[in-house]
Amino acid sequence: MPRSVLAPGGVAYCAGAGEDVTFDLALLEHGLFVTTFDPTPRSIDYVTSLGIDDQHFRFLPVGWWSDETQIDLFAPRDRAHVSYSALDLQGTGQSITVPVRRVSSLARELGNPTVDLIKMDIEGAEMTVIPDLLANGPLPRVLCVEFDKVRPLREVTSLIRRLRSAGLMPVRSEERNVTFVRDLSAQGAA
Repeated sequence: MPRSVLAPGGVAYCAGAGEDVTFDLALLEHGLFVTTFDPTPRSIDYVTSLGIDDQHFRFLPVGWWSDETQIDLFAPRDRAHVSYSALDLQGTGQSITVPVRRVSSLARELGNPTVDLIKMDIEGAEMTVIPDLLANGPLPRVLCVEFDKVRPLREVTSLIRRLRSAGLMPVRSEERNVTFVRDLSAQGAA
């Protein structure tokens, strides 16, 4: 993570809480304003149970998508796991219906004209959400994404090319997790 994005007062959006918000809380410790998003029942219970009482942290039980609607999220095969997927990645056919929103709409409503960091671990929905981010914003300085839908590979590589064209350069990867940093000089920014 570039240290420049960890400055107090920065804005971070973290989608996909699951039952582990250590990354979100680490950002909070650096003084960022953190909003965590997850519409799944166990994640809502988990984040609520933490009782985080900090004016720089908020949790919204909503998912991300390219539209303002409701979608079906499909259960994981192993009931001990918490992550549901919009694409039925594990082929269970069992679903729940959840509210989803565009990130651009959420940012407007939350009063965040800019978002410094976006972290998304959204079980395949990144393939729908990232194109919407590129078209409608907000375009973060840092994007951390786990690519869950890796087949067909050409779709992922095409999306990475689009991110690069928007000035978001991949600077680190670990398995399917990739960190992109926006080249602000390419956008004419300081």
